[in-house]
Amino acid sequence: MTLLNIFADPHISINHYIAVSAMLFTIGVFGVLFRRNAITIFMCIELMLNSVNLLLVAFSTYHHDNSGQVFVFFIMAVAAAEVAVGLAILVTIFRNLHTIDIDELKNLKN
Repeated sequence: MTLLNIFADPHISINHYIAVSAMLFTIGVFGVLFRRNAITIFMCIELMLNSVNLLLVAFSTYHHDNSGQVFVFFIMAVAAAEVAVGLAILVTIFRNLHTIDIDELKNLKN
């Protein structure tokens, strides 16, 4: 079964994709709000982006329009660049402070 057949399965409605995407987005939001590790926060942001990508692909397939899938491709390219820059910044901060705890990074304002 190919990827397009999975999204076109008649037993799985668009409501299922909305529910899964909402759960993934909620997990990502709670991770950003309650975690203190910067790498975990980046992973939760990526989880939120992927939940939006899931919705875009599901709605694109539902409406038989490929523009949503093209948009997902560009979102994934930008997300990959964001991860590369974010991890480079975190590595630099870790080399200087020997921690990536968000509470410790608040001292950088001074």
